[in-house]
Amino acid sequence: MKTDKKGPLGVLILAAGQGTRMHSALPKVLHRIGGRPMIHYTLRLAAALKPAAIGVVVGHEADTVRKAVADSLADWGINRPVTFIHQKSLTGSGAAVLESMPFLKKFKTALVTAGDTPLLTFDTLHAVLKQHEDQKSQVTLLSARLRDPRGYGRIVRSPLGEVVRIVEELDATPKEAAITEVNSGTYCFEVGLLVDAVKKLSPKNAKKELYLTDALEHIRTGGGRVSAYMTATGEEAQGVNNRLQLSNAERILNRRMLERLMLSGVTILDPNTTYTDADVEVGQDTVLLPGTILRGKTKVGRQCRIGPWTRIQDSVIGNECEVICSYVKDTRLLEKTNVGPFAHLRPGTVAGPRARIGNFVEIKASRMGYGSKVPHLSYIGDADIAEDVNVGAGSITCNYDGKDKHKTVIGAKAFIGSNVNLVAPVRVGRGALVAAGSTITEDVPDGMMAFARERQVNKVRK
Repeated sequence: MKTDKKGPLGVLILAAGQGTRMHSALPKVLHRIGGRPMIHYTLRLAAALKPAAIGVVVGHEADTVRKAVADSLADWGINRPVTFIHQKSLTGSGAAVLESMPFLKKFKTALVTAGDTPLLTFDTLHAVLKQHEDQKSQVTLLSARLRDPRGYGRIVRSPLGEVVRIVEELDATPKEAAITEVNSGTYCFEVGLLVDAVKKLSPKNAKKELYLTDALEHIRTGGGRVSAYMTATGEEAQGVNNRLQLSNAERILNRRMLERLMLSGVTILDPNTTYTDADVEVGQDTVLLPGTILRGKTKVGRQCRIGPWTRIQDSVIGNECEVICSYVKDTRLLEKTNVGPFAHLRPGTVAGPRARIGNFVEIKASRMGYGSKVPHLSYIGDADIAEDVNVGAGSITCNYDGKDKHKTVIGAKAFIGSNVNLVAPVRVGRGALVAAGSTITEDVPDGMMAFARERQVNKVRK
């Protein structure tokens, strides 16, 4: 979006803070909510505004943040140029903007926001920019009214409702501290006036830092118009400074994602116990039962039934599948496949269509064909199972010899009896039968029956 034909929009994201209240070795903006680092959400919103470029100010653990963001830009769909600005002295938001001036001077208008505000929405940021244009303001800030404003700067207005200044909580008088309209940390500036204003900043405050908020008062004193756009809901203004706020942001974001799914045709029996990440997709008429957790880039098809107490991560679930009380990771289930209860599907598993994976079954790096069944109490690893195969209870593919993994191949319509050990590498042919209790160490030809167990001996008890 452009404010006029003369100059494009630039976006500056402040992500240099140490985040001491997180009590973590991980930089604050890299803490995850909805399966993504919180700075992901700010960057996605910034890119959606279609600016000429995005600047990211890094400081604490600068190399870590820079690498994490740079390595993820393509995955996050960020298609705008991104410039990293190193804030060497962590002395406040004003200092961050001051060090960003070589970047900001390229633009007529700049949107400045924080990397720890993952609850902002595109509609709100677009509304801030629109009001900035419509009212021909030199500064437009995003404010919110909170029932509990503790921890936020307060918006001080004149009797006529004009924004006079922003006072930080540590510097507020009791009367100012009682104000419930707060600063979100997001601003739209005309860069020409911002350049002069940040040069006038001084650390005359309780923290001895350079506050960007003081620049608003300098611009207003110089005759600039300062306006505020108030969000319809205070949750958008909430930043993340500690683990409690991180948890609250996760809850709000999860609620939004579940609402989006329900409005698109997904039934969620208990939203209070259902969790999805930001990239999860779920098809129409699917039912998510209590305790369902969908993580990563999971995609669930139409008319599925997931849960209760099921976790699925980075997997693709086809139409009309059912997964009950199970853990599924990096797996693909084809249509009408049933899993669980209490199954564990590990990376590399592909099953179906119409496959059946029952209770207390673990499958890893294996393929199961159409209509094949592993009903209960089995381990299948590094196996290729064709269609219409039945694997009896307690059967195991012995795929590891202590050094290397080996493959087991089972042909179509084979029958594996209960308590069978298939010592890989081994092949069981099409239509073959392996007797219960056998340990198979050699290939079984098509249509043959294999016995590999000691002959029973009965003796008189003494």
